[in-house]
Amino acid sequence: MDYRFLLDLAIILISTKMFGLVTKKFNMPQVVGALLAGVILGPACLGMISAGEGSVDGSFIEAMAELGVIVLMFAAGMETDINELKKCGKASFIIAILGVVVPLAGGTGIAYIFNRPEMIMSDASAPVFLQNIFIGVILTATSVSITVETLREMGKLKTEAGNAILGAAIIDDILGIIALTIVISMSGGKNTVGLPIVLGKIALFFIVCIFGGFIFYKVFQKWCDISGKPMHRHAIMAFAVCLIMSYIAEEVFGVADITGAFMAGLIISMTTNSTFVASKFDVLSYLFLSPIFFASIGLKVELPNMTGKIVVFGIMLIVVAIMTKIVGCGVGAKICGYTNAQCLRIGVGMISRGEVALIVANKGLSVGLIGTDFLGPIVLVVVFTTIITPIMLKPVFQKDVVEITEEQSMSGNYDELDELRKSL
Repeated sequence: MDYRFLLDLAIILISTKMFGLVTKKFNMPQVVGALLAGVILGPACLGMISAGEGSVDGSFIEAMAELGVIVLMFAAGMETDINELKKCGKASFIIAILGVVVPLAGGTGIAYIFNRPEMIMSDASAPVFLQNIFIGVILTATSVSITVETLREMGKLKTEAGNAILGAAIIDDILGIIALTIVISMSGGKNTVGLPIVLGKIALFFIVCIFGGFIFYKVFQKWCDISGKPMHRHAIMAFAVCLIMSYIAEEVFGVADITGAFMAGLIISMTTNSTFVASKFDVLSYLFLSPIFFASIGLKVELPNMTGKIVVFGIMLIVVAIMTKIVGCGVGAKICGYTNAQCLRIGVGMISRGEVALIVANKGLSVGLIGTDFLGPIVLVVVFTTIITPIMLKPVFQKDVVEITEEQSMSGNYDELDELRKSL
């Protein structure tokens, strides 16, 4: 047995914490430090650790990273106020719709400009217009895990904007699956699945979540009432249900496993022992799984050799990726009556593409919808949007503090103002 993974885990835990403290000193979320630690340790810089399936330790880290994001979204579900989530349900749907349509149009447009023989020669087999649309489909993806951890770190996850981001991200995931299915079906690739089947699976997944979740909630709540006080067995059973729902979501219904984990967290959040269960997972996530997950994203960064035109395309794609999410989701939030500050927070919170965009890109590569030369710019988009999202989230949410201090200063509540300043 190769015990190298033990050393790798130790290096990841130490480096993510060290870099996290450094970024905290610069008034940035510690998530940024964990991401940078992965980039430095990975093949992009030092090459000390790999996070792929090509090695035993790499496969282990990959599996732990997947478990980390599942636990992260499970904890987010437990911390979510389901009544507030219901209130922003319609708004989340509108935000998600525009958060998909605008990046889809922007990505397709920028690909139309660069995807031609005199600019970048594509080796994809699909028609050019489908290749261009697929670039847009990649930009529709949202990896909300970075946003969730950043908002939890700042204590802003339960805000109106936080709830809207969570709801929109779930719907965004569903819309992304539908868009991906449509484009792949149009390409005529092998193993394509019809849109009606995909829509049926998605609908069935949520039906199972509603009815199955209701039954589990009743049984779990009755068990908690009989026990009389919170016990470790309650947390263990809750985690088992989280893993089962994550597996069923991904393998049976084709929905992201993190969506299943989030739904499991929502179910637990309605029980009397939810606070106790959440406290156990906060320790597990903070101590072990979350650092591995965020570092693993950086470990995947391996930029290929790119020509000048491909670099320009990558830069333009980054700009389009950021602006289309801010504009699309922000306009959707504005339509639903959110303030300008909340619209900006929601738009920024949806910027990160993370591993979701890479998964979509790899799928397109396998069916001939994207050329190999376009993978480099997509990696650039993933890396930049993942790092920039937590950096941008902090200042846009800190506006709350400015507004509160101004309001308290005007009203003469100097004692409250002093307490607020001390807490900062």
